[in-house]
Amino acid sequence: MESMLEAVRRLREAGYTLDLEAAPGGRLQCLRCGLDIDAAEVQIHETVRFEGDSNPDDEAILVAVAMPCGDLGLFSAAFGPATPADDVAVLQALVRR
Repeated sequence: MESMLEAVRRLREAGYTLDLEAAPGGRLQCLRCGLDIDAAEVQIHETVRFEGDSNPDDEAILVAVAMPCGDLGLFSAAFGPATPADDVAVLQALVRR
């Protein structure tokens, strides 16, 4: 099983160069250009889950996406009871696709 760092490195090498973060309302924001887009508008290319062997706080998800403009990016979030509301909204928007 690959680590988060290994997965990010592999996806970066495959062209996923944008860093995306959750914004209010189930939106993704590009950290490079500031583009703010509804998470439901991106195309998911790959999802990688990381589950802590002994600690549920170690659970995370990495999503490789294509933006409507064609640029490729990565969104990552911890998941579990302490997941921030904005991350939850983005993950829900991605799942509803």
